[in-house]
Amino acid sequence: MIASIIIGTAIFSYATWALVKFINKSKKGKCSACELQKSCSGKCSSPKLK
Repeated sequence: MIASIIIGTAIFSYATWALVKFINKSKKGKCSACELQKSCSGKCSSPKLK
């Protein structure tokens, strides 16, 4: 019983952490959240919508 509670809490905690991490990265934008930001040669500016 106690093992089930501990395992369930660990799974729920990891899922919450992963979701918060994903939301924080998505708030930064495409290029600022990229792991290859320093070595990327791509243009990060988005085209202006008319």
